Amino acid sequence: MNLPIETVDLGKRYGKVIAVKHLSLRVAEGEIYAFLGLNGAGKTTTIRMLLGMIKPTWGTAQVLQTRVRLGSREPWAAVGYLVETPHSYQELTVFENLEVARRLHPGTAPEAVGRMIERMGLAAYADRRAGTLSQGNAQRLGLAKALLHAPRLLLLDEPANGLDPAGIVEIRELLLELTREQGVTVFLASHILAEVSRLAQRIGILHQGRLLQELDVDELEQHRRRRLLLRARDLEAARLALARLAWRSLPPGILLECFGTGRSNSPISVHLNTLTTSPACWFRPGFRLRRCWSRKRTWSNIFSGW
Repeated sequence: MNLPIETVDLGKRYGKVIAVKHLSLRVAEGEIYAFLGLNGAGKTTTIRMLLGMIKPTWGTAQVLQTRVRLGSREPWAAVGYLVETPHSYQELTVFENLEVARRLHPGTAPEAVGRMIERMGLAAYADRRAGTLSQGNAQRLGLAKALLHAPRLLLLDEPANGLDPAGIVEIRELLLELTREQGVTVFLASHILAEVSRLAQRIGILHQGRLLQELDVDELEQHRRRRLLLRARDLEAARLALARLAWRSLPPGILLECFGTGRSNSPISVHLNTLTTSPACWFRPGFRLRRCWSRKRTWSNIFSGW
């Protein structure tokens, strides 16, 4: 099986700070894999290691079946990338920037520059100096440079950064088209939860440098199922009341919260689809059920642990 990206125990330390911890992942050919994480989670550091921009402290990375090494020229002819802020020659025009990029990739036809300007919606700015572009159009120029030479693999760090809603939709449709029609593999990093869910086929949740979990889109959607929340004054009494319902364990699904002086606020969870009776029937007379309500889990709750 050809794996465009494979890492084994990859890690990076800066002094006492461990930016990436023992990262092992495998990205299949033709898929869109998203790194989902908060700012500072280690997403950009990982992409820089994959591109050979920085040396790992430990572990290995392979890109297009080639081990990544500092100074190596392979396999970058088949890789397009955008890392953090897009860089360009500020005094050159959009056209001239793309022409420079084209010449750095031998074999790329001169006509590719014009096609990419049209494709990225930059036709009105082709003769404008890059230093005068808005943030959104500068991002479009950075993406155009990444795509210009028709790479087999794209490494994109926050590709929607600075784009307006229409631009985000355009880039999403473009990336989906590249994977469907040309078999391009896309590895992207983002903190925009809803957009990742519309685009990626697999998602790795990165937090504080560690890969917490890998999910496909269906599994991630299950985390967002609507839940029934119960708030009780006495957590232990609530636990006993639920145990009398013949549940041997409490699987995830419904969140039961407890609060009060000297009481734990740790949640108990049970599946929503296991409920067959009204909450009022669960507890013996005298038990105080403070509140019962329904809520759907938001994307940001994935990181907060709710």
